[in-house]
Amino acid sequence: MKTGIHPENYRPVVFKDMSNGDMFLSRSTCKTNDTVEFEGETYPVVKIEISSTSHPFYTGKSKLVDTAGRVDKFMSRYGKAAKK
Repeated sequence: MKTGIHPENYRPVVFKDMSNGDMFLSRSTCKTNDTVEFEGETYPVVKIEISSTSHPFYTGKSKLVDTAGRVDKFMSRYGKAAKK
């Protein structure tokens, strides 16, 4: 592997899926101030809304994850127009 091609802040980071609590370790340059204990070590943590462990495409479950009320917003705007 070539030396000097990665940014200086390229480091191990834990990504935490907020919908089910699963965490995985990867390398990233994401900026974060939060830390978490993972496998006996302390790492910076990046909180994500959905990952492959909770996404319906990967899990085979057809559940709707709506954390920001997007579906309700859509239905209030366009739901009446579709019924005509």
